[in-house]
Amino acid sequence: MNNSYTNLAIITGAARGIGLATANLFKENGYKVALVDIDGDELNKLNTDENMKSFCFDISKSSHLDQLYVDILKWHSNINVLVNNAGVADFGNIEDTSFERWNKVINTNLNGVFLCSQKVIPYLKISKGNIINIASISGLRASTLRVAYGTSKAAVMQLTKQQAAELGEFGIRVNCIAPGPVKTKLAMAVHTQDIVDAYHDAIPLNRYGTEIEIANGIYFLASDKASYITGQILAVDGGFESTGVGLPSLRK
Repeated sequence: MNNSYTNLAIITGAARGIGLATANLFKENGYKVALVDIDGDELNKLNTDENMKSFCFDISKSSHLDQLYVDILKWHSNINVLVNNAGVADFGNIEDTSFERWNKVINTNLNGVFLCSQKVIPYLKISKGNIINIASISGLRASTLRVAYGTSKAAVMQLTKQQAAELGEFGIRVNCIAPGPVKTKLAMAVHTQDIVDAYHDAIPLNRYGTEIEIANGIYFLASDKASYITGQILAVDGGFESTGVGLPSLRK
């Protein structure tokens, strides 16, 4: 990738964590980067420059997205990559998950991905760009307390395949990253030592992933090195999804 800053990547959920790590990686590789997040306070804390600009919008609202793309195109004239990273997590058992809680997760994690992608298609047709959707290992394997979250992420994976099938003829590639457990500030704040130990036992690489390791997977799929890859789900999870159960016992 050249360093002329002629390409633009839009990263949603970019104020922190995986989104911010991804934004920094794209910038390091010569992209202008639009940082999109609903949390204006966190966006205001970031050190941006002429090649990185913050946009405070709610990606689950169609009317907000119309204005978002207007504002982004006032800043830069073309769009090359959309990374649909914004998401919310609401963990609870099925009986206690109200329809309001269910809708909150679906509206952001699924509807937001659909809306952001749909509205960017005309611009990606011009640039022959691509979309990277961020799902989760919870969309590949069921777990407790994730009825809304896991379902939303599984739907994102199917949406990725639908998008790839329909948009390929326009030169637009669409792929999906499914992160496993990642060592973010939020995860470390809520994961007890028992949870950490259980994940380490179940993951072949015996550790959490890092934000930059997820970002590297995203950047690869967006790059020319993945030019013949579309409609794929890449689990960046240290082998967590592939092993299933039984590994801790075999280690003893």
